[in-house]
Amino acid sequence: MQQSLGHKDVSTTMIDTHVLTNGAHGVRSPVERTQEPMKYVLTLTTAFLLLLPATPPVFAQGAGIEWEILNQEGVELLRTGKYDRGVVVAQKALEVAESSVGPDHPDVGTSLNNLAFLYDTQGQYVQAEPFYKRALALKEKALGPDHPDVAMTLENMAVLYRATNRDEEAEALEQRATRIRAIQR
Repeated sequence: MQQSLGHKDVSTTMIDTHVLTNGAHGVRSPVERTQEPMKYVLTLTTAFLLLLPATPPVFAQGAGIEWEILNQEGVELLRTGKYDRGVVVAQKALEVAESSVGPDHPDVGTSLNNLAFLYDTQGQYVQAEPFYKRALALKEKALGPDHPDVAMTLENMAVLYRATNRDEEAEALEQRATRIRAIQR
């Protein structure tokens, strides 16, 4: 094909083959492409500015390596049944998250949920519930009410409510979590 088109370069053959098979519609010369770069910059800038107020804040940077290590340690302590030590580590992870990313970051919500879960696992429901509620409020605000992390906290709270014979409240949370999980992403 290259020789029949008089080309030695594969990329040139690919461009010409595209033009031959698809027609020249929409194909612009290099000169045409260099004359309109500002049009594209303007279009992209306009699109960005229009989308900016409609998008929730993006939390590109997390609470850091110390927080991640503490969370991993807390999970391991939970797994091995060392709950008292797990609570201490989870409290430290919460402190690290709040000081490094502020009180409204999703990592703080994760720390709150983890701490609540540790209390919940030990049957310390009175201590667990406020942490679950705060985690839920934070995650809904930071991530949106239909985020999978919100569903996880709802499910955890439902387990606590079932354990404390608050079945109607548990049922409502479970139904909401199920609706969130059913959303196609």
